[in-house]
Amino acid sequence: MTRVLVVDDEPALVRALVINLKARSYEVDAAHDGAGALELAAARHPDVVVLDLGLPDMDGVEVIKGLRGWSRVPILVLSARHASAEKVQALDAGADDYVTKPFGMDELLARLRAAVRRAEPVGDEGDVVVETGTFTVDLAAKKVNRDGKDVRLTPTEWHLLEVLVRAGGRLVAQKQLLREVWGPSYGTETNYLRVYMAQLRRKLEADPSRPKHFITEPGRGYRFER
Repeated sequence: MTRVLVVDDEPALVRALVINLKARSYEVDAAHDGAGALELAAARHPDVVVLDLGLPDMDGVEVIKGLRGWSRVPILVLSARHASAEKVQALDAGADDYVTKPFGMDELLARLRAAVRRAEPVGDEGDVVVETGTFTVDLAAKKVNRDGKDVRLTPTEWHLLEVLVRAGGRLVAQKQLLREVWGPSYGTETNYLRVYMAQLRRKLEADPSRPKHFITEPGRGYRFER
């Protein structure tokens, strides 16, 4: 069974989430502050975390950073904060998705299922490791190696890279990339793609100004080529 850790200081919301999740055969633990969340995560090893940012003892972003110090568990942020900068901060800290309150339970559950699916090990061993002339991507281990050294990517950079690599050379449309990496409510923020593609090229391309692996199709999307 999939174990979910719910972290929120609103008792009514926690109760609703626990009821809905248990009705769908999830195992559920709940914490009402950041310290309790980190303790429960270490003790219970959840498969996914649903986290509010406005906690009474610490900011939820600090909880994300604390979890990311030792765990790759998917983190789904649930917050009343709508500002784009705060969403980017949470995603860059290590969150996998961001849902703003108020939200629909069906959408939240769909996002939770998607986060769990993305975290599952790759089944086909032939697709686990992708090699280029410059770097190697290990999809199962979620690592990138260049010149014998691991390359540090932010969670958002990794997610963008993973979507492109899994497409196997096919064009991925801008709207699709935005929705897969940043969530269903995104689709027009193409400046996000430009910024993060530039960061990937800087870290992985031999000549970022003349990319061989991360190809832009102007006005359409991006492709990954070995």
